[in-house]
Amino acid sequence: MNTGLHLPVDQSAGPSPGAVAAGVPAWEPAGGPVAAGPPLPEIRPIVLRQPGRIAFGSGSSLELGAELSARGLRRILVVLDPGAREACLPVIERWRDAGMEAVLYEGIDREPTVGMFEACLQRARAVAPDGVVGLGGGSAMDVAKLAAALWDSGQSVAEVFGINALGSRKTFLACVPTTAGTGSEVSPNAILLDEGSRLKQGVISPHLVPDVACVDPRLTVSVPPATTAATGLDALTHCIEAYANRFAHPMVDLYALEGIRLISSGLPAALANGRDERARTCLALGSLYGGLCLGPVNTGAVHALAYPLASRFGVAHGVSNALLLAPVLRFNLPWAVERYAAVARALGVPPGGSPAAMAEKGFRRLEELLSQCPLPRRLSALGVPRAALPELAAAAVTVTRLLKNNPRPVSEPDALEIYHAAW
Repeated sequence: MNTGLHLPVDQSAGPSPGAVAAGVPAWEPAGGPVAAGPPLPEIRPIVLRQPGRIAFGSGSSLELGAELSARGLRRILVVLDPGAREACLPVIERWRDAGMEAVLYEGIDREPTVGMFEACLQRARAVAPDGVVGLGGGSAMDVAKLAAALWDSGQSVAEVFGINALGSRKTFLACVPTTAGTGSEVSPNAILLDEGSRLKQGVISPHLVPDVACVDPRLTVSVPPATTAATGLDALTHCIEAYANRFAHPMVDLYALEGIRLISSGLPAALANGRDERARTCLALGSLYGGLCLGPVNTGAVHALAYPLASRFGVAHGVSNALLLAPVLRFNLPWAVERYAAVARALGVPPGGSPAAMAEKGFRRLEELLSQCPLPRRLSALGVPRAALPELAAAAVTVTRLLKNNPRPVSEPDALEIYHAAW
């Protein structure tokens, strides 16, 4: 049977008589040479560190008790977000019914400071837990992660600020988010506000990756619209910044683009009806994907410029990201046109036109999404005085661990220009 293709032959023995007769090398299709494809990308090495077990789906949080019991854990310190108490008590009661002691710590009611963490650390040392569980938003989970690592450690929290300064963690750690935003349940990061320096400090370590993460969309249905918007936009920012990033990687791109698609479609529906479990599931999964981007790639200038707004003016992290997202993307555009065109497609923009045109349509789609969120749209609406912008810019450029990831370098004058655009 003639297939239209010549089978490859051992070239060391010379060309086949049939190939010579036809004038076609044996390794080419009969129709002629194959056109060269695009150049192969350089794919750098990467390490993905994830929880040993990730349970996702409605009701998955109720399975955590069996996991704790199977590991022989009996005394659990629960760092519980006070706003999530009602949603989480049924989960905790299951542990108690199984004979475990659940000691609740509810002192993390806002973005955590070093002082707030130290108070939790004292409680952890008094309890001497077999395991620590973070139940709540990113603040509760970040504190739980650090408490699990440091309660029986010789290191202070100040000694572990930075990358890979944390020596170890011996205590079991699980995280259960009650918002869809930070992705802390799967990330190696924990963030505290250092009252002394008035800067947010990060602890980044593989020892902070939880042993178990349970992402249960049902725990998020009571989250009010403003918090749903702020946390959802935080998660969206994780995905966009991880994709348009100097250290972007094909393995992480998969999470980032799917996270953008899920969050941009789920957020309007969740804002319209908070009890829409399908929308909540989209947000929870998109947030999880954003969290998986944080360890191997991380974020960029949006997050770097957001940090001083929290430390100087107490602006909630998700709100800061929402205000800065569009101005930073505009600033980055000339350096990441193709990437922002792909972001536009993930946001739901139909393909067509040049990459620059697609990116522009993506920005308009993003503005439409932001306009549906019940959040302030300008820094001035939050009481941030224009005179404070230079101080913010000076603080932002010290966040080099994030700015190094940004596709375009950001100088202090650049940061000031971005703040003015958001003001």
